[in-house]
Order: sequence, then C-alpha cells, then structure tokens
Amino acid sequence: MAYESTNSVLSLTDQRLVAALQCDGRVTAERAAGVLGLSPATVRRRLHALGADGTVRVVISPVARPRNGGSAGALFLRIRVLRGKLDTIVAALAAREDIPFIDVTTSGDEIFAVARTEPGSRDQLVFRQLPSTQAVTSLESATILHVFRLTSEWRHQVLTEPERAALGPSQPAPEPPASGSPGPYGVDTDALEQSLIDALTPDARLTAAALADRTGHPESTVRRRLAHLAAQGRLVTQVLVDPRRLGLPIEAKLLLQVAPDHLAATGRALAEHTSVHGAFATSGPSNLHAAAYFPDLAALYGFLSHDLAGLGITHVETAIVSRGVKRTPQPVQPVSSR
Repeated sequence: MAYESTNSVLSLTDQRLVAALQCDGRVTAERAAGVLGLSPATVRRRLHALGADGTVRVVISPVARPRNGGSAGALFLRIRVLRGKLDTIVAALAAREDIPFIDVTTSGDEIFAVARTEPGSRDQLVFRQLPSTQAVTSLESATILHVFRLTSEWRHQVLTEPERAALGPSQPAPEPPASGSPGPYGVDTDALEQSLIDALTPDARLTAAALADRTGHPESTVRRRLAHLAAQGRLVTQVLVDPRRLGLPIEAKLLLQVAPDHLAATGRALAEHTSVHGAFATSGPSNLHAAAYFPDLAALYGFLSHDLAGLGITHVETAIVSRGVKRTPQPVQPVSSR
C-alpha cells in the first residue's frame, strides 16, 4: 500500500461507510449496502480495507461502558511541561490504563488528557505524581459534572437524515431505571455480558462466532445476549478515525465560562452543533469544556465569532490540537513467539 495514502482524505464512499459505522458499529454489509446504494461485496471489501490498514477501528466506547466507565467524576487535565520533555511525559501518560484520551496542542508544551477517577477522590496522579515531576511546569484539573455530548455520539455529516435513521437502532433504547440501580446505565452486567464486552472492547465488529470462540459461550447464547445489550442501549460503539481523513484537519479544545443560568442551555446548544464532538459541564473557572472538528481555520473562526454568539458565554479560550496521541482502547497486539 502506498504510504502517502495514510494522510489523504478518504473518498466520499469510504466517508459514508465511516458515517454508517457511527450510526451502528456492528452494521452488516447487507444493511449498509441497501441504505447507501452499494453492493454488499463493495461494502465488505471497503470495510476490510479500512480496517486492515488501521484507518478505521470500531471499539466499545471507552467512556460509555456498563461497568467502571461512566464519565461523571472523570478529570480533564491540562498539563504544561518543559520544552524538550513533552514526548517523555506523553509516553508515560499513554502507558496508563486510567488515561483514555491524550491530545497535544500546537503550543508545543501543552497536553490535554482525561483521567478516570472516583468523584472527589485524591487521585495519586493529580495530587502526587504529576506535581512532583520536575518536567511538569503547571497542572490544571477540572471534574466532569455533566455530559452533554460524547465523541461516540458525533456524526460525520455525509449522510442524509433518512439514511441515518435507516442505519440507526431499529428501536429506541428504553429509559434507564430510576437512580439507585448500579452502574451508569442503571443496570449491572453479569459475568457472561462482561466477558462479551471485554472481548468487543478493542474490536466491536467481532462476529458472534468469533466471540463464542473467544469467550467459550455457545454462539446462540452470544447472539441472544448481544441483542439484549443492543436493545437496552448498552452496546455503545465508537468509530476511531483520524478526522483529517474525513476532511476535518482542525480540532479545537474550547474552555468556556458561562453564567450559571445559561449553563444547561449553552451545553445543549453546543451538543447539537454538527462540529462539536464533546461537550461537558465541569468544575473550575471554565465551567464548560467542548471539543470540535473543522475543515479549516475559517470555519473555526466562524464558529467562535458567529455560532457562539448569544449563548451567554463570557470568556472563551481556544487551543488547537496538533495530534491526538491516545484514543483508548488500544489495538490488541498479536502475541509473538519467542
């Protein structure tokens, strides 16, 4: 394969397939073909090619898993480091399982990361390890209080509304039970469901046969439990793809200050914007964090100068991402024989 293709914009057909996977990460070739006007053979061939070279991965959303994966209480970290030490700190953070997301900004000495924590805990990374690291010059943390939009809910705008509806879940997920039930979804998982979720985490498109082989459960049982998880809205997938391949080379982190009486409405407005792939109410002076993709700097400027107007925002700080370092879960590496 020609190496220069790794940074090129995908064809419209491939972008539409990516968007179909965003609607349903486990969509079949036959269903996608019928909606997109392609042949099943073409869909299978293109999906295989996109997955084989790592361009596209479909995973279980790392912040929407039924156990230990809720977003509330997680920390946004903003870390500044000595120039020349950036790669060392990034590598150390990337090796940690409790850090699912890492971005480096264009400033050259700044890292944005998300750390999974227990709400209100004195996290060792934040309170001891990072502050005692000489290469770290400053550290800011903000607790996620409320989620308006997750990256797994963002949709690339290359499908029509009827196409998205046809590719989405066949029935809406039921409302979760009343609070007090265990887990972020209001329900808990048993050992069988957890084994399926764990197997699907790095590759959510594994077939029922492959899952049966990996988990040791009968294929008929696997199919039935997968359908149960999907019907309850607990099989939340996320498409991992470099936004530059979708013609969206500019990613911006936005730290906003919003008056309390505007916070909920502003958060919802951001979540509905087609460019925004993450929106969260947080603690700290910037009480609303957002992340968005844009085709160019002019579009980012238009977003800041026009789209944010009238939302009760009193201050905006914008950081442009130079590279996304980590989007967990990581690919499963083949075991090499020694």
